[in-house]
Amino acid sequence: MQLSEQEVVRRGKLEQLRSLGIDPYPAESFEVNASIRDIQENYERSKTDYKNISIAGRIMNFRIMGSASFAELQDATGRMQVYIRRDDICPGEDKTLYNTVFRRLLDIGDIIGVHGYVFTTQTGEITIHVTEFKLLTKALRPLPMPRVVEENGETKVFDAFTDPELRYRQRYVDLIVNPDKRDIFLKRSQLVNSMRTFLTNRGYLEVETPILQPIHGGATARPFSTHHNTLDMPLYLRIANELYLKRLIVGGFDGVFEFAKDFRNEGMDRTHNPEFTQVEFYVAYKDYQWMMDTTEEMLEKVAMDLHGKTQVQVGENTIDFQRPWKRLTLFGAIQEYTGIDVSAMTEDQLRETAQSIGIEVDSSMGKAKLIDEIFGEKVEPNLIQPTFITDYPVEMSPLTKKHRSKPGLVERFEAICNGKEICNAYSELNDPLDQRERFEDQLRLAERGDEEAMALDEDFLRALEYGMPPTAGIGIGIDRLTMIMTNQPTIQEVLFFPQMRPEQKIAAPTDKDYRTAGVPEEWIPALLKMPFTTFNDFKAANPNKLFNDLGGLRKKLKIEAKMPTLDDVKSWIG
Repeated sequence: MQLSEQEVVRRGKLEQLRSLGIDPYPAESFEVNASIRDIQENYERSKTDYKNISIAGRIMNFRIMGSASFAELQDATGRMQVYIRRDDICPGEDKTLYNTVFRRLLDIGDIIGVHGYVFTTQTGEITIHVTEFKLLTKALRPLPMPRVVEENGETKVFDAFTDPELRYRQRYVDLIVNPDKRDIFLKRSQLVNSMRTFLTNRGYLEVETPILQPIHGGATARPFSTHHNTLDMPLYLRIANELYLKRLIVGGFDGVFEFAKDFRNEGMDRTHNPEFTQVEFYVAYKDYQWMMDTTEEMLEKVAMDLHGKTQVQVGENTIDFQRPWKRLTLFGAIQEYTGIDVSAMTEDQLRETAQSIGIEVDSSMGKAKLIDEIFGEKVEPNLIQPTFITDYPVEMSPLTKKHRSKPGLVERFEAICNGKEICNAYSELNDPLDQRERFEDQLRLAERGDEEAMALDEDFLRALEYGMPPTAGIGIGIDRLTMIMTNQPTIQEVLFFPQMRPEQKIAAPTDKDYRTAGVPEEWIPALLKMPFTTFNDFKAANPNKLFNDLGGLRKKLKIEAKMPTLDDVKSWIG
C-alpha cells in the first residue's frame, strides 16, 4: 500500500506514542457525562452543574500557544472549544504529556477524552477547561478539512469536501467534516418513527417477511437472483413484500405493516437506487378511498412532526401536505397535460401516440407500459403539490380489484409529489380466479420479452382460495419521501451508503513509469521510496523539494551515482 507523506508521518507518531507507553487504541471504556449540545444549551442558566464534566470527541482544530493551547472538539451533537494548560495536565516535573504528546503527537482527527470544568472566556465563548485528557484513537489518515478565509470582508471556504462521488463513497468522512449532513439522517429516522407511531397507535401489527423469496412478486420489476446451495434452488431478493403481507391478512390479522428493504435490478439515477426502503401496510375491510384519506392524514402528521407545519420547502417549491389533496383520474390527468384522450386506445394506437409526442417505445411494451410511459414523461413532472392519481387500466395493475363502477379500470391510486411517485395503493384483488388470469396475462408479457413482468405465484393463489377479506394496501417509498421532507435533490443524499460503481484502484508509479520520464536507472530506487500515490503525483511534484529529497535519499540509500541537477529533475516531471 502506497502511503502519502502525511500518512507516513502519522504512523511515525503512532510508534512514538507506543514508545512512551501510551496505547493509541485503549480497550477500557471512557465514561462520558455530558454532550456538547447539552453544555451549550444549558450552561448559562445552570453553571454549577458543569464543574466536573467528562466528554469525548474528535479534534477538529488546534491553536498551540506556548504553555497553554486551545483545541476544538466535535462529538455527535456539535463542536466546542477546549482550553489546555500545561501545568494543569502535568502538575509534576514531567511535562511530556503536554510538550510531547499534546503539542507534537496529536493531529486533527484524533479522538480524545477530557475531564474538566466549563467556563466562559473573555470573548464570551463557552469553553471546557481541561484538567485531564486521554488519547482514545489515533487517526492515521488526515481529514479533508476546509479552509475558511476572510477576503475583503467576505468569508470564503476553500478545499471543502463537496465532491459527491467522494462524499457518497466515504460517507464516514462526509459526516465528520460536513456535520450538517447528519441532520438529514436524523430527520429520516424521525420520519420513520412518526409513521411507525401512526400505524401502531391504530392497532396495526409490525411484522417481518422474507427477503429471499422463491418467486419474485408484488410488483413489476426485474429481480436480483441468487442460489441456495443446501436447497439447490434459485432465490430472488424481494422486489416487494406485498404478497406475504396479504397472506397474513388471509391468516386473520386485521392490519399489518413492514418497513422493508426491497431490491430491484433496474437503472440508477437521482431518484432510483437498486436497494431501497418502503413501508407497506394492509388493512382488512377497507378500500382505496379509505386509504387515500389515511395517507393524507399520515403524511400531514409526518410534516408536522418534522417541521412543526405542513409546508415543506423543496428547491424553489413550497409543498403543502395539508389535507385534502388534489385528486385526478389517470386518463383525466393525461388529457389535462397532453390534450390527448387515451382512454379508448388500442395497444397499437397507444404506441403511435407515444411516438408522436417523442416517447421511445419498443415491441415488448403492452398497453400498461405504454400508458405508464406517457404519464411518466408528460404528466408526472408537472405534479408538484401532493396529488392522487386514481383509476388505472386493468392492464397496469395485476394485483388490484376491478373498479366497482368503471369497466376496464381498477381501484388504484398513486400519490405524486414534487414530480415523482411517492406511494402506490389498491383496493386489493381478492378474487383468486381473477388473480390467476391476471398472472397469466403477465406470463404472456414475459414471453414477449418484458423482464419486469410478474411471475405466477401458486402459493399466493392458494392463500386467496382460502379467502382474503376486502383489503386496502399501500407501499410508500421512504427514500423519496425523505428527499422531499429534507429538501434533497438526489436519493443518494438520503442513503448512508448508496450503491456506487466499483472504486478505481490507484496505480502506484512503477520502474517503467520513471524510465519513460527519463529518470536514470540508478535513481529509480530512490523515487520508489518516495510517497507518490500515483505517477501523476510525481509529475505534479515541486521540483525544488524533489531535488532536495533526492539529496537526502542519496546518502540514506548510499547511491554512488552523480547527483542530478535541478534542471534534470525539472525535465523528469515536465
